[in-house]
Amino acid sequence: MTVRTAVIGFGLAGRVFHAPFLQYDDAFSLDFVVTGSEERAREARESYPGVSVLPDVAALWERSSDVDLVVIGTPPATHADIAAAALDAGLHVVVDKPFVTTSEQGRALIDRARRAGRVLTVYQNRRWDGDFLTLRELVQSGALGEVYSFESRFEWWRPGGGRGWKASAGVAEGGGILFDLGTHLIDQAVQLFGPVEDLWADVITRGSDKADDDSMVVLRHASGTRSRLVMSGFAALPAPRFHVAGSRGGFTIWGLDPQEDALRGGARPGDAGLGVRGEAQWATVGTRDEQRRVEPRRGDYGGFYRKLAEALAGTGDVPVDPNDAVEVLELVERAHSFAAR
Repeated sequence: MTVRTAVIGFGLAGRVFHAPFLQYDDAFSLDFVVTGSEERAREARESYPGVSVLPDVAALWERSSDVDLVVIGTPPATHADIAAAALDAGLHVVVDKPFVTTSEQGRALIDRARRAGRVLTVYQNRRWDGDFLTLRELVQSGALGEVYSFESRFEWWRPGGGRGWKASAGVAEGGGILFDLGTHLIDQAVQLFGPVEDLWADVITRGSDKADDDSMVVLRHASGTRSRLVMSGFAALPAPRFHVAGSRGGFTIWGLDPQEDALRGGARPGDAGLGVRGEAQWATVGTRDEQRRVEPRRGDYGGFYRKLAEALAGTGDVPVDPNDAVEVLELVERAHSFAAR
């Protein structure tokens, strides 16, 4: 049975990361797009002929009997209320990261979904980055030995600040680069190296935005690994995306997974080459004395929706456990608290 889906919000998240994959995957149909922007409404109609475009969530709830799943891609401060209303309407829910603005809200939504008997998951798409998939295989196989340190970065050169809500939202509204990019980096670190015993954070606002735009978090995992996570809008020159030191060897890779840039540029799921890195951006694995180039696995954001289809059919687990997202939010809260001392 096809999962009838509504995408709420048609900015970057809805337009680039959700709608194309929902249209491509035969398990889903893209039936509704909710946006208050006339320009984005026009774009949705042009890109997806036959989709019903609604001006607000109130109009969607009136059509809830025609929907099975909602995908929430609106600013973070709206996530909790929209997700709660969707669950109360009997719908399954995908929430884009950051899940919500507080871990307390996240736990409340998980409980609400349990009581409603509905699926709730969080779109942590960077678990399907090709570089992350490659590194995870190397860590799990023991190829790097005991991992001493994991350096991970999302860095831009945007000294003029963000745009739209990302420039105007404060921390209480889920604003700032630690909520925006840090939730990706923290999630990947915890997936690779497990629970966190302690952390240190340097959370800075350098530009004109209302929240942090140049931050670093260091996690001490119970496994013994240290994760050093950097997120910045002030990186005029790049550093490695991942730089890993292990007892048997290291792993270094430069540049971001290519899927986002390709999708922004008009690529579609299923296109040849989507998620494939050029040879210049392959990883280096080994030691100072013996190194080899490794072609990363192909990135695959569509994997999120394939796993979601299995979960909705009752044949698999959700692609991202929302409890994982709450754990990430708790670490974000601890980092903000540490930096505010």
